[in-house]
Amino acid sequence: MSDVFPDRLSVDPSSRFYDEAILSRHVGIRLNGVEFTNVEEYCVSEGWIRTTLGKTLDRRGKPLTIKRQGVVEPFFKD
Repeated sequence: MSDVFPDRLSVDPSSRFYDEAILSRHVGIRLNGVEFTNVEEYCVSEGWIRTTLGKTLDRRGKPLTIKRQGVVEPFFKD
């Protein structure tokens, strides 16, 4: 498998941007040089990530997220 990341990736299996093969390699995300461990989705070209807000859930039972903007740098932890 190559070390090229998709432009957009999500950890939600119901999303069209979900890719189990890439996620199995333990992807890490840096936003403006700070590593985040609670990222639900990212987009490199648009420069944003979605992070969870603790254990709060929305009305559909999915984690409540907040959108943060900046320079997104995905990397493999292994």
